[in-house]
Amino acid sequence: MSLISKLSSHEILDPFLSLVSKCPVFNTPTDWKETPEAHIFIADLPGLKKEDVKVEIDEGRVLQISGERNNVEDDDQNNKWHRVERCRGKFLRRFRLPENAKTDEIKAYMENGVLTVTVPKQEEKKPERKVVPIQAN
Repeated sequence: MSLISKLSSHEILDPFLSLVSKCPVFNTPTDWKETPEAHIFIADLPGLKKEDVKVEIDEGRVLQISGERNNVEDDDQNNKWHRVERCRGKFLRRFRLPENAKTDEIKAYMENGVLTVTVPKQEEKKPERKVVPIQAN
């Protein structure tokens, strides 16, 4: 028998997909990239509108992205669902921001189910060069 066991005539158990459907972290994939100017977070939130999502700063330096995917309303009792694989319910992602993050200048933008959060970085202060005079005895 293979790793993928057949449960019924219409469904095959895939251990990886079972894990993904139960784990909210996998259901809200988020990329974090750093540019010279900012930290950029890109989260896939298909089917959600900006009103369904909250972006917050918690504890001073923790970026929190949360929201809820609502259940599909189906008023027709004659319909028969064969599969329900899309995740429903609440989700929450948290990222500890580095010290150079300007948390008071964060911007968020959502288009086509993709949330982009831009966290500007403070300019690095380059150490000043100081000439120390050499004294004679």
